[in-house]
Amino acid sequence: MAILIDQAMWPWRDWLWCHMVSDTSVDELKAFAEELGIPEKGFQGDHFDVPEHMRAVAIERGAREVTSREILAALYSAGIRLRPSQRHGRPRNVPQHQP
Repeated sequence: MAILIDQAMWPWRDWLWCHMVSDTSVDELKAFAEELGIPEKGFQGDHFDVPEHMRAVAIERGAREVTSREILAALYSAGIRLRPSQRHGRPRNVPQHQP
């Protein structure tokens, strides 16, 4: 069980942001975020968006630095995120309406 965090490179509201995930479960991730004082509103379904200044705190408390690709691989491997081909959505062979 590990908490993973990528580089802070996503700009929003004057800060750079990163992603924090669990390679095991959403419950583990939420518990870790709560320990850090990261608000629930940062939870995005399978990850937390974390501002750069909290990234160092997360790493200090045990989060492991990884790449964004490793974040995705961990989410897929744990079954926390479905691959696009597994998601429910518009069937592929449905004709499009032409006005």
